[in-house]
Amino acid sequence: MRHRDDMTFPPEEYARRLEDLRDRMKSRRLDAVVISDPENLMYLTDYQTTGYSFFQALVVPLDGDCFMVTRNMEESNVHARTWVEKTRPYADNGDAIQRLIEALREAGLYNSTVGYERNSYFLPAYQQDRFHSAYTGGRLLDCFGIVEEGRVCKSKHEIEIMKRAARATEAGMKAGIEIAEPGVSENEIGAAISAAMFEAGGEPPAVMPYVTSGPRSMIGHATWEGRTVQEGEHVFLEVGGCYRRYHTAMMRTIVMQEELSPSMRSAEEQMQKALFELRDRVQPGLTVSDADKIVRDIISAGSHGGSLITRSGYSIGIAFPPSWDEGYILSLMQGDPQILKEGMTFHIIPWVWGVDGDKTVGISDTFYVTETGCESFFSLPEEFTLKPGKGKPSAPTAKKANGEQAQPAS
Repeated sequence: MRHRDDMTFPPEEYARRLEDLRDRMKSRRLDAVVISDPENLMYLTDYQTTGYSFFQALVVPLDGDCFMVTRNMEESNVHARTWVEKTRPYADNGDAIQRLIEALREAGLYNSTVGYERNSYFLPAYQQDRFHSAYTGGRLLDCFGIVEEGRVCKSKHEIEIMKRAARATEAGMKAGIEIAEPGVSENEIGAAISAAMFEAGGEPPAVMPYVTSGPRSMIGHATWEGRTVQEGEHVFLEVGGCYRRYHTAMMRTIVMQEELSPSMRSAEEQMQKALFELRDRVQPGLTVSDADKIVRDIISAGSHGGSLITRSGYSIGIAFPPSWDEGYILSLMQGDPQILKEGMTFHIIPWVWGVDGDKTVGISDTFYVTETGCESFFSLPEEFTLKPGKGKPSAPTAKKANGEQAQPAS
């Protein structure tokens, strides 16, 4: 392992991750693993590129040096970013899988038991078929999840990086709330969010912000399309800030009215209550299913007419497009007996779909599990913002440090 001091984490962090991976390899009786998932490559080596649609893999033998198989163009990322010294590149018109086979043979691993990530987005079926056909000297086994077992609980170093991502998330959300008002387009809101995230030190996120207004908020995973916000409508925002590929996310809602309707008030109150109750009860040992039930029961008890139609939260951390979540590692869903552990990080989403039959609203939080409870990455108030029209107060009344109410600007 090449020692360098210009990586996201200190060298001992990567050494620990590699040692832990090899311990899991031993327990599965694997001589080597071929890691192709972009998030796992980042976790183990600090390697990242936007060119991950081409085959790339880190080969980790139980003993001996690791090496990477990459496209020629991406080899520079290995040398510029990672501790990996050995590379085995291939040309654009070359055969990536054949290069992998040759590299395994060179490393004395052709007659071995080798694990590969069968569920990786970027190791498609045709490549897996060719890998099985060409690797005739040994045995291939699915080792999906072997790296994720280490990723699910974040170290103190990772928590600090996620705090930097959280600054970008909050900056983006504040900018979105500030600019959103009747007469402003969804595109303008999205642009303000994005600019603020990047100005706050954020980096390109796995997903750009979600910005929908009025009836468009009922379209799942929709984002801005040029629509202009109208008087009396609401705007739903979900922002994921990124730093060194680590993400945090939050939802907020802006309502273009002087006061909330009874149904919208109920939605706001139930989401606030769900977040409060869950954070109050989260600690190592609580099951995933019980955590989900806390949120789901509170949301379903409201008089808002909507429902929580998805999981109530998901693991979040390292991410590349097309998604910022680690939900495939762990999601808060009914019936899951897994337990929460210190260092786990979650985006909790007690959002309400279908308020009054035609509105989606949300207030969410990203937190990390501590030894005795949990801590939020954010400080932004968890409430709807009322904006009845241009020229009127654009945010809830703030409190001065001495507890007196600050007066809105005239």
